[in-house]
Amino acid sequence: MLTEGHHRYPDLRFVAGDALALPFADDSFDAVTISYGLRNVHDTRAGLAELLRVTRPGGRILVCEFSTPTWTPFRIAYRWYMHHVMPRFRVVSSNAPAYDYLVESILAWPDQRSLAELMTEVGWRDVQWKNLTGGIVAMHRGWVK
Repeated sequence: MLTEGHHRYPDLRFVAGDALALPFADDSFDAVTISYGLRNVHDTRAGLAELLRVTRPGGRILVCEFSTPTWTPFRIAYRWYMHHVMPRFRVVSSNAPAYDYLVESILAWPDQRSLAELMTEVGWRDVQWKNLTGGIVAMHRGWVK
């Protein structure tokens, strides 16, 4: 992906790094964002703390990630889909285990309130979230004081 980005935008600097040890100085950015990636960081708390470290005072975070549907009938249908339909995509995939991981990681991910509480515990302030697609996805935002 970085190679493709460099080809498309040769004037930008692309950096590969570890989400738990970002190669940037403290207070480097006005904003940080992660989409569908925090769930893949093996230590969510440490990943959020590292994002906080590189964000300037007054800066913000935006996390877009799978979450928990808020309406009970929809949540039940969604979980059924994840257990019975998603596994069938393995048949046409060149990476069948990825579908197992996707389902497992989504279902194990904390709900909206739990993620907001974790972000607050780490040091993000005024954490709020907005549900998208009935809560299948949630966008969390917070600020550095």
